[in-house]
Amino acid sequence: MTIEERVSKGIMAAMKAKDTIRLEVLRNIKKVILEAKSAPGAPSELPDSDCVKMIQKLAKQGNDAAGIYKEQGREDLYVHEMAQVEILNEFLPKPLSDEELAAALKAIIERVGAVSAKDMGKVMGVATKELAGVADGKAISAKVRELLA
Repeated sequence: MTIEERVSKGIMAAMKAKDTIRLEVLRNIKKVILEAKSAPGAPSELPDSDCVKMIQKLAKQGNDAAGIYKEQGREDLYVHEMAQVEILNEFLPKPLSDEELAAALKAIIERVGAVSAKDMGKVMGVATKELAGVADGKAISAKVRELLA
């Protein structure tokens, strides 16, 4: 089942359960997917990888907003935003642990033949593509720098 199908079924379930927060989040995901599909030159069906990128962007925006609410002492808005982020995270792949990230990056370093920090660009190009969705760019960069040092 694609992410888009899961979202559609989730909307129906949230409506039946009268879960307003889940319904709001799922409708927002659906809106973003429909906007992407209706863009000029866009395919009629989006691959799940594109949907994951869109959901990651929504989750990042939610985390940023929650941080601002926390700083301003708006606990009510912070809790609401974090509840939305939790629902968004249900549609995202599980992030890699530090050990899994290091193992994946060591394999990539061997494959591209990197030996020093000068080769970081080659490693980052491959790593960001292969680990998209399961590792943050900053975490990848820090770990590659550590491994090539």
